[in-house]
Amino acid sequence: MSSDRPIPPPDDIIPLTRENIRSGRIRDWVSRHDGSFKPLSDDELRRTRAAMFPPDGRPDGPVWLFGYGSLIWNPAIEFVEKRPATVHGLHRRFCLQTYLGRGSRERPGLVLALDRGGCCRGVAFRIAPEHVESELDIVWRREMISHAYLPRWLTATTSDGPVRAIGFVINRGHERYTGALSEEAVADTIAHAAGFLGPCCDYLFNTVEHLDELGMPDAGLSRLARRVKEIRADGPA
Repeated sequence: MSSDRPIPPPDDIIPLTRENIRSGRIRDWVSRHDGSFKPLSDDELRRTRAAMFPPDGRPDGPVWLFGYGSLIWNPAIEFVEKRPATVHGLHRRFCLQTYLGRGSRERPGLVLALDRGGCCRGVAFRIAPEHVESELDIVWRREMISHAYLPRWLTATTSDGPVRAIGFVINRGHERYTGALSEEAVADTIAHAAGFLGPCCDYLFNTVEHLDELGMPDAGLSRLARRVKEIRADGPA
């Protein structure tokens, strides 16, 4: 059987577009399909975003955003510049379980987060001053749908010098934080999970493909992608 065997998607697939994020369609879908999941309210989103810009909660110039996963290949925001960038002290890891976006209650999926140690190569996006408010609203509605991520100011090293960028770091106290799983466990999970955003393996494959295109391959993710393809080629678990 081909390693491109499709994973049956759920009945509702919602593309991760700026319109679906900004309108609240994705957040509403989550609320309807998981009664135990309480997304952050609009007030909580505004408060956590404003906390990044003391003392008055308003940015006074352009803002950089660091992408390390799906933000690289689907930023869904307007930006005026992007640069390959490296953050030290944090690394990219599949350590956040998902029951909805890339998985289900029956087969939870995994998504990437920044966890302690090492370094991470990704992309820094510069948002123009006149668009900071609107674009960060979209970013917060996407990344801060729950308390699983913590927004932090990171120093991102680029070829044109360091920039101070917002990044989303795993909340190790969150119930869906998995810690360090074995590579085989991660591969098996990703190979079989799917949610309303699509198959979990697509999330991995897209990240690997775009990191390669940017000239910053991630050896660990590439090895994981090869193993996921092998598992899928073997047929349903």
